Amino acid sequence: MKTNNKLVLGFFGFGVVGEGVYKVIGQTPSLSARIKKVCIKNPDKPRNAPRELFTTDANELLNDPEINIIVEMINDSDAAFNIVSTAMKNGKNVVSASKKMIAEHLPELLALQKETGLSLLYEAACCASIPVIRNLEEYYDNDLLHSISAVVNGSTNYILSKMFEEKLTFKNALLQAQQLGFAESDPTLDVDGYDALNKWTFLLTHAYGIIPEKGQLVFTGIQNINEQDAAVGAQKDCVIRLTAYAKKLKTGKVAAFVLPRFVKQDDLLAFIKNEFNGVVIESSFADKQFFYGKGAGSYPTASAVLSDISALRYGYKYEYKKLYHHEQGVLTNDFFVKVYVGFTDWKYVRKDEFESVEEWNSNNKVNYLVGIIHFKKLFQSDWWKKNGVSLVLTSDPIIESLDVVRLKKRSLELAGYTG
Repeated sequence: MKTNNKLVLGFFGFGVVGEGVYKVIGQTPSLSARIKKVCIKNPDKPRNAPRELFTTDANELLNDPEINIIVEMINDSDAAFNIVSTAMKNGKNVVSASKKMIAEHLPELLALQKETGLSLLYEAACCASIPVIRNLEEYYDNDLLHSISAVVNGSTNYILSKMFEEKLTFKNALLQAQQLGFAESDPTLDVDGYDALNKWTFLLTHAYGIIPEKGQLVFTGIQNINEQDAAVGAQKDCVIRLTAYAKKLKTGKVAAFVLPRFVKQDDLLAFIKNEFNGVVIESSFADKQFFYGKGAGSYPTASAVLSDISALRYGYKYEYKKLYHHEQGVLTNDFFVKVYVGFTDWKYVRKDEFESVEEWNSNNKVNYLVGIIHFKKLFQSDWWKKNGVSLVLTSDPIIESLDVVRLKKRSLELAGYTG
């Protein structure tokens, strides 16, 4: 690859991440990068950088022929897409940290990269300091991935950690996360699972060559997880983690989702606590590998942006090898999962959808069942997200096929429920 030592940068956004990138570039003279302009929305906000660096006119950056890299770090996904697409059409490489924008516009972004031949790098959009995309692209180029499981949202992980370790209620754990800056004042994107879903959308592209359609991935967050669920988990020597998971089945198709899951105390995912993220990859040749690091914050995210900017010196670009050069993966909902379902009243649970129930407990304090359900039933309905129902996958949740005759003998009625 050709080396281009002249990196002239235009920034969009100068919040926590933008200021962090500004600082780390200042401490990395070997990069030979110069920030020429920073586009911001509010010109009156105090900032720790020279005033002449800032502008509110996006065209000053997008139409400047000297700027050859646009670094996009804003929260508005539609505005971010306009910036990225205009920049690439104007001959500029792009580094982005906007996971929502990438997830929502992935097909268009892939087409733009093909059309322009330019680079769009976005390691910071996933797990901040963890170089998972680059590893999926390069290290696992030809290795056959059996599964990939990950904790990719630090806010929910902080809340769950405090619920288990300090026995806090969900409400108090969330409040603490907000006070420490790990969760927004409106935590819906994190707590309801949307942030993790966005990241998983494009990680599946790099891992299995899959471009999920909108609404194709089953997901939820931890909004309904409560102290009862935590107590049941502790009894089973487990913690709960909001887990993004994908597994290649014996059929060759891929099961993928973002759901809470009971994780055994000796599992690598249990090691991921508080605001940290982690990814466990199992493959044919490399076996099991664990990536761990801070998934948010000024410097951890800036380190990923810095790495992407540095890679552009050598003309690096994602080749999307699993998408373009291998047999593309295909998502399926044709498998079974073993789940825990907590509830306040039986009427909120679709009892008839379960193939079997292995455990159930219903009294004034604790109401839950553990059973096997076809995953397609979860895809087709949302009863398990409503009315305070909490669904948590068991530690080894996927069952590829069932002996239906055997399972009928373990029906709800035989388990003790007569409806």
